[in-house]
Amino acid sequence: MKNLQEQMLQELETKSDLTAAHDYAKSYIDTVFGRNVYPSEEALENLKHFEENLPEQSGNSAQILEQLNTHGGSATVATLGGRYFGFVNGSSLPITLAAKSLSTVWDQAPAMQVLSPIGSKLESVVEQWLQQLFNLADNTAAGFVSGTSLANFCGLAAGRFHQLEKLGWNVNENGLNGSPKLRVITGNQAHSTVIKAISLLGFGYKNIEWVDTDDQGRIIPSQIPELDDSCILILQAGNVNSGSFDDFEAICKKAAEKGAWIHIDGAFGLWARATKNLSHLTHGMEHAHSWAVDAHKTLNTPYDSGIVLCKHPEALKSALHMTGSYIVKGEERDGMFYTPEMSRRARIIELWAALKYLGREGVTDLVETMHHMATKFKNEISKIAGFEVLNDVVFNQVLVQCETDELTQNTMFNIQQERVCWVGGSQWKNRKVIRVSICSWATTEDDISKAVASFKQSLAKAKKQ
Repeated sequence: MKNLQEQMLQELETKSDLTAAHDYAKSYIDTVFGRNVYPSEEALENLKHFEENLPEQSGNSAQILEQLNTHGGSATVATLGGRYFGFVNGSSLPITLAAKSLSTVWDQAPAMQVLSPIGSKLESVVEQWLQQLFNLADNTAAGFVSGTSLANFCGLAAGRFHQLEKLGWNVNENGLNGSPKLRVITGNQAHSTVIKAISLLGFGYKNIEWVDTDDQGRIIPSQIPELDDSCILILQAGNVNSGSFDDFEAICKKAAEKGAWIHIDGAFGLWARATKNLSHLTHGMEHAHSWAVDAHKTLNTPYDSGIVLCKHPEALKSALHMTGSYIVKGEERDGMFYTPEMSRRARIIELWAALKYLGREGVTDLVETMHHMATKFKNEISKIAGFEVLNDVVFNQVLVQCETDELTQNTMFNIQQERVCWVGGSQWKNRKVIRVSICSWATTEDDISKAVASFKQSLAKAKKQ
């Protein structure tokens, strides 16, 4: 009888598990674009097959994969397809699915160059590509993290270090107790992950200086308080509800001249900077000091893939400092100095593959097509009596409202139950809304028409309930 090591070596040699997994993956792709977006009730019920005590003995790999495929695959949300409009979850470009599959087998951890020369090299290359794509200074540093939640944290941590250092205080050595007071200023439409980062960094969300926003959720420049070296100003490229962009041109240069650190939360919207016809939305953002953006949203890399960009590399590295007698510093990039984690997967491989495949023109086409689809959705839904679009569709977000909050809620519930598409709800100007986020390369005009038809049918049903 083989011991466990012998068994696993044989499985690896025969590649039986990899072959089965790839066959299941191919079968999933064959069906995911035509299936209902949300799992059926039967599929959700069948998740009970995973409920068991921890096995005492080692299992059969073929049976484990079969269970995952049968009861796991059918219970997935079809974010890979073209009709998931719920949270701002992107699909995945075909090239990135292939690259991730390959990189999974490589199993690289690019904390240090010596741990992963390929990871180190690709991070350096993509850092330069992002500088070019976003038209940022050549010394702009990039850290490759799990998502914008962590990228916001990193950018604000760099800002905290930099601003306190200007005031004569080393936060790494002295901590926050007794430090000069920093002021955190942001709009009252700031994303929840920004508030989380502020709390984690010890500023306290009760100390935020909130600035009023306009009817599209944009911070009002004239309402920003007087700024100085003690300030961190947080702006937004893509409001999570309306998709609106703060007026960077009116704000950033003046704020920087006053000595404030400017951080831009651009989770899905920052990619407008890389396009031909939407880049005007980001004019002036180059005067900021740090930026956060996701690749797994608008760029459509697989989860997870976030990026922090920082104009002051030393501030970023100092804020995320890492030491140890066992550390082997490379002649080239050691990625751990630009992120909080030492242990992290080489998500850079899919990001490199996406940018290599798309090129500048492909990024423009990808992002502007999403905007085109959002505009089409707005135009089609506006023709149906009982629906109102509340926002200016400047990017990929559409806010839809029915005549009453109850009707909006019931219509959204019916849409979710019908499963033709999937949308989520939100609150806008003290009213319930349906939030439509279009961020998949795979969304076609036919997908939009099917979704609008589902909205119409669901509203009619809600009126009878």
